[in-house]
Amino acid sequence: MSELMTPALAGAVAGLGVAMPMGAMSVLLLQEAMRHRRTAMAAAAGIALVDLGYAALATAVGPWVASHVSPIEAWVRLTSAAILLTIATHGLTRAGATPAPPGATPAPPAFEARGPGRSPGNGAAPGPETRTGTRPAATAFARYIGLTALNPTTALYFAALTTAQGATLDTGPAGAAFLLGVGAASLLWQQTLVVLGSLAGTRISATARVWTFRLGYGLVAAYALKIAFPLPSLG
Repeated sequence: MSELMTPALAGAVAGLGVAMPMGAMSVLLLQEAMRHRRTAMAAAAGIALVDLGYAALATAVGPWVASHVSPIEAWVRLTSAAILLTIATHGLTRAGATPAPPGATPAPPAFEARGPGRSPGNGAAPGPETRTGTRPAATAFARYIGLTALNPTTALYFAALTTAQGATLDTGPAGAAFLLGVGAASLLWQQTLVVLGSLAGTRISATARVWTFRLGYGLVAAYALKIAFPLPSLG
């Protein structure tokens, strides 16, 4: 059991790294929670399911890729780490941008739309919907799956992680533990946003938004450094 804790914790960190940066999808989820908590809970599950699906696809393919590039395994790790560092650097740079005026509903740029590259369409959050009745939870679940899956950068994020760690995820139990960590962490974060939305609505301070970006992308950067070391010998 103890040997499965490492991949499970790694998955949890990966799930939080992709879920925590608060962008357009997070704003939509908060608005959904303000209108109806039950549909927001279903929407949160849809977002987490996409995270889990991308992670599962990458976990299935990553070890195979890693096993076929073993002669240059160290350089594959460095390439994966570079991709993750690029994502983290971009996100952290944008996190320091001038915050929205007090009381304004956040409107993050395209790249920051709920984690690494997640955006509905062109990255702009759709305007609040006029609620004439309770939208079924199943409809919200399907809608948020579609919105979250539109931008495939999340797949690149998980592909970089799993390819670099192919040797540690090449067994069924280890891969399953990694996926469990990803799914649980992402779902927990999304449901936390639902609770916040139902209690406080969409008025989240600019400072709080900046810190979610810093924490989320900081995890991505830390994961990149963990993958990169030890550095390959140039000889």
